[in-house]
Amino acid sequence: MKQYRLTWIGLGISILVGVLSYLIDLDPFDRLVDFFASVEKYELDEIFIGVVIFLAFLAADLLIQQRKEKVEREKSRIYRAMITSSHHILNNFLNQMQLFKMTAESTPGFDPEVLELYNRIIDDASQQIDALSSLTEISEEAIRKSVMPGSDHGGCQPS
Repeated sequence: MKQYRLTWIGLGISILVGVLSYLIDLDPFDRLVDFFASVEKYELDEIFIGVVIFLAFLAADLLIQQRKEKVEREKSRIYRAMITSSHHILNNFLNQMQLFKMTAESTPGFDPEVLELYNRIIDDASQQIDALSSLTEISEEAIRKSVMPGSDHGGCQPS
């Protein structure tokens, strides 16, 4: 009901005008015709018709634009919620991977190059998550650029 608030207001005003017209014997349409007849000598009736047409199309444009903006705000809200959730999940994963790193470091004879590669992979994943979380423009291109290897966040690739 809240989303049709203006419709309900319009219905109420219409009923009120109808009831008042009946009770006090006032015919709004006749009054409008009389008004246009009185301004006919100034040729303002054509201007009023043009203004009404213009205002109708302006209102339609504004409604369409408002709906588009609402959809974009909703997309942005959903995107940010998804990124926040993903960020949380991936940070938990990265923290749990630290256990594997500590085990590898305490294992005698474990290859230090593998640990270095592990550190670079973890750092790269962290940087990509941060880059994705800090996007200001939400578009497919911006999202792809933020996580590309070699982009501003210094992505690394295993050798």
